[in-house]
Amino acid sequence: MSTGQTASARDNEDNSPSFSQVCLLRPSSIFVVAVITLAVFLILRRVLKRNYAPRTFLGSLRPQERSPDLPNGLFNWIGKFNSIPDTYVLNHQSLDGFLLLRYLKISSTICLVGCFITMPVLFPINITGGGPMKELNMLSFANVVDKNRYYAHTFVAWIFCSFVMYMVTRESIYYINLRQAYLLSPLYANRMSSRTVLFTSVPEEYLDENKLRRMYGKQVKNIWIANDCKEIEETVKERDKVAMKLEAAETKLIKLANAARLKSMKKGNGAGSGGTLEGETNGESGSVAARWIQPKQRPTHRLKPIIGKKVDTINWCRSELQRLIPKIESMQAKYRAGEAKFLPAAFVEFYTQSDAQSAYQGLAHHQPLHMSPRFIGINPDEVIWKNLRINWSSRVIRNIATMAFVAALILFWSIPVAFVGAVSNISNVISVAPWLAWINQIPSFLLGVIQGLLPAVLLAVLMALLPIILRLMAKLGGCPSVPAVELRVQNSYFMFQVIQVFLITTFTSSAAAVGAKIYHDPTQATTLLAQNLPTASNFFISYFILQGLAISSKAVLQIVGVILFLILGKFLDNTPRKVFKRWSTLSGLSWGTVFPVYTNLTVIAISYSTIAPLVLGFATVGLYLIYLAYRYNLLFVFGCNIDTKGLVYPRALQQTTTGIYISILCLIGLLAIKTAIGPLILMIVFLIFMILFHISLNAAIDPLLKYLPRSLEAEEEALLALEDGQTNGDSMINEKGTHVAAQPTIGRSSDTSVGQDLPAPLQKKPNFLSKWLFPHKFTDYHTLRRLVPRGFADITYNEITQRDAYYHPAISSYTPTLWIPSDQMGVSKQECRHSSKIIPMTDQCAHFDEKNKLVWDRDAGNPPIYEEKVYY
Repeated sequence: MSTGQTASARDNEDNSPSFSQVCLLRPSSIFVVAVITLAVFLILRRVLKRNYAPRTFLGSLRPQERSPDLPNGLFNWIGKFNSIPDTYVLNHQSLDGFLLLRYLKISSTICLVGCFITMPVLFPINITGGGPMKELNMLSFANVVDKNRYYAHTFVAWIFCSFVMYMVTRESIYYINLRQAYLLSPLYANRMSSRTVLFTSVPEEYLDENKLRRMYGKQVKNIWIANDCKEIEETVKERDKVAMKLEAAETKLIKLANAARLKSMKKGNGAGSGGTLEGETNGESGSVAARWIQPKQRPTHRLKPIIGKKVDTINWCRSELQRLIPKIESMQAKYRAGEAKFLPAAFVEFYTQSDAQSAYQGLAHHQPLHMSPRFIGINPDEVIWKNLRINWSSRVIRNIATMAFVAALILFWSIPVAFVGAVSNISNVISVAPWLAWINQIPSFLLGVIQGLLPAVLLAVLMALLPIILRLMAKLGGCPSVPAVELRVQNSYFMFQVIQVFLITTFTSSAAAVGAKIYHDPTQATTLLAQNLPTASNFFISYFILQGLAISSKAVLQIVGVILFLILGKFLDNTPRKVFKRWSTLSGLSWGTVFPVYTNLTVIAISYSTIAPLVLGFATVGLYLIYLAYRYNLLFVFGCNIDTKGLVYPRALQQTTTGIYISILCLIGLLAIKTAIGPLILMIVFLIFMILFHISLNAAIDPLLKYLPRSLEAEEEALLALEDGQTNGDSMINEKGTHVAAQPTIGRSSDTSVGQDLPAPLQKKPNFLSKWLFPHKFTDYHTLRRLVPRGFADITYNEITQRDAYYHPAISSYTPTLWIPSDQMGVSKQECRHSSKIIPMTDQCAHFDEKNKLVWDRDAGNPPIYEEKVYY
């Protein structure tokens, strides 16, 4: 993975990587790959707009969700791209996406400021430190011999770590204010999810709507008690499977008939013109298609693989649907009437967001772990329904078991990851294990690939398996929603990133580099580790180059996704529905595995800030390039499939402090090895101070990350009334002494007319330093609420949506409308006429062209199966 590691392996005297190899050979090859990748992107984005700018035109997005179109030249789009602010992502994509960009930008800023803090002081001290290091390693802590010089490292660590902690504090305040402004805005406050609380582990005696209404009084609007829907869920799945089978069979029948017609036309047969006799579509089912194909050519399938009876697919599907649809409707009515088995969970919708927050924040039951944990803001589409059956005792056992498994997984994964680190220093491993000497017979070029490229590939394969396992553990642990799963995965995946990608790789690389010398002279162990631990940073210099250049360019090119879109679409999309879904579905991000990768990069940079400051420079460039790549994708490519309400951001900030503690502990360890007593005592004192400050910070902000304050609820109502020009209602006096009118938030439209401006800001525009030093004043609630989108959508619900919102999808599922392509022969008309007696079917907006290729008429507007997005 690292050329620095390759060079270190070949230098048996001082294990020093060649500066030219680290800074020229490997980066140059990565740079070439990145330039080629970027050039391909610049070319393809001009011709594949669906893949590189779908958010600018897709009809499945509402106009207010789309991004501005960019010029179609090779480079003339860059100016307009740069002119779009990051807040556009907040207003048109998601809060999580906006905060990902902010985190990357903040991380890059931390590293940049770190360069200005550390390099001017530590580079001269390290270079003239009198140690044996050469070239690149002269810039590290390992080259300093004089103990008095370590005071410089100590005080630089004080300054930089304090700056990082201040940035974490500042961004936490920023997020709290932004979260409050976002969640209290009409856009969100009027949503059903913001007024609905999910109670889990509900005792059996409280699985009664009347008892829950008595508990929470007249504030309750609707209650949905979760049901055991295993039977109806399987039946609905069977119905949908049969329906899609019928749709595919009808489409295949029309395609076969149309192919026969086109073949007839090529032969000059006049009958191939496709005319249909008057009233022929009213005839017996399949009579029109029979004019073109033989009965044996009709779509068929076996009821069981290989040995099952062969049946006509269309006729069989119709008979099955005729049986299943009435059965499902009867079962759904039974569930809605409350005649099914209840599960220990209930969704309670309140009339106002304030009432929902009161129920969410209050203690619901007198016994521990009952009616807890509670969740608010869960979208019905994000609920993991099978986890609602978990009671409190099962949840405790599941949590213990899954956490133990994850902890064991760390130990298991350490073995292969340690092997990866050792491969990067394989020559030194050979000196400890002579039986591996045969590896030296490998050609030098191949050996360089093994030491430089193979560790990166192996590490990537190993880490690709982790998200799958961790998400499974989160679901088995009882998380009731997809965002809750992502938040748990964020914690566990970050732990893996730090331990496996950073710590294990660092220490195994260092140990491998000095293993032979320690083996021959164990008394030199501490000295050798002190010299070689800082030089292990060269591994991560290559890692930052790889992430910054190769990964960012690969992220914008998305070549695998493009190929799969084009190839799979060509061979697998055999119905109009599949064509439409592939065209209109945007790829999204799984926040639980996106944030930890870049949080770990930031942790690595902070950890090496004082012992190898050069890492900060490469981290600055790498993180900023990644920021640019995600900025483009979030603006023009990605959709929002998972909404954590921004909770991934404060977790990433808290995880960033890991870098502070690793940096301090590493410096303490090195100072102890060097027996520099004065700097050692100062660093221990500083560590205690950091721990106490961090504990105090978390105690102050934790409640604000979970709950909404009542003070701002009242203030938001007053501000909305002021913006709307209200003069009636109860008068209030805000903190500035201004009289405003209070209007209830509930029932207000989130739609604001375009010509209506917000009131002038309460604060004058601050200079950069004031804004940075006083976030509580210049990025407060009143300021950040101006960033929240207004006029984005009118939050209203029809009667059926309100009734069925938090029922299990199987209870609220309706019979799907089937969509087949039309044809000139009248086959589709006849099939629609006969199938519609059982299940809705249409042949609008799709047809087969002259080459018998399936075409969806995009210019005709949204297809008949299109469903407007509901803002729950």
